[in-house]
Amino acid sequence: MSGRELTLLGEGRVELLGRIPRSSNQTFLVRVSCGDDSAYAVYKPEAGERPLSDFEPGLYRRERAAYLLSESLAWGLVPPTVIRGEAPLGIGSLQWFIEGDFREHYFTLYADSPETHRDLSQIALFDYVANNTDRKSGHVLRGHDGRVWGIDHGLCFSAGFKLRTVIWDFAGDPIPETLLEDIAPLADAAPPEVAELLDDAEVAALKHRVQRLLRERVLPVDRTGMRYPWPLV
Repeated sequence: MSGRELTLLGEGRVELLGRIPRSSNQTFLVRVSCGDDSAYAVYKPEAGERPLSDFEPGLYRRERAAYLLSESLAWGLVPPTVIRGEAPLGIGSLQWFIEGDFREHYFTLYADSPETHRDLSQIALFDYVANNTDRKSGHVLRGHDGRVWGIDHGLCFSAGFKLRTVIWDFAGDPIPETLLEDIAPLADAAPPEVAELLDDAEVAALKHRVQRLLRERVLPVDRTGMRYPWPLV
């Protein structure tokens, strides 16, 4: 994606179009416009967050942190995401809307599109690094151009290990050497732009997770059989 997306998200006029159904927190489809150029985005305001016992308010910061982490790795798994303070319902995240066939999701892609398996296993690795607590099948999208994306990262980066995901089909597979090289710097320090959105304990936990991956060199295995989100899709 080009700088156009970040310009529209970061500087465009935000027009509220409607609420996206079946989301735990209030999530909205918006149009962002700069002059004659416009596009759709997903808006998650802090004011629409459901209170949680294990995450502080401000999940929008984690949405932004996940995008920045993906970009720091040059993986491009998370659509462009910014934080906007002057949006219609107050501060929140704005994420580029991915156009695609929404009948597709992780389960269908894994079963019917083996060409996506490399991308899907990379998302599994990303989710371990980010400690994603909510990787439902519907949080994996394929755009009209065939590119695979991961969305909905508000419940990531907890200091306590909370990984819950539907992507266990690659468990125990060796992590490609190139991906280990990509994540290796995170064993020593999180990117500053990511760290400033998290607290010290969360940054330390991220480093420890990467250190473990570098030692074991395989994708994580769920030995409990319980690390699944609900609902699955």
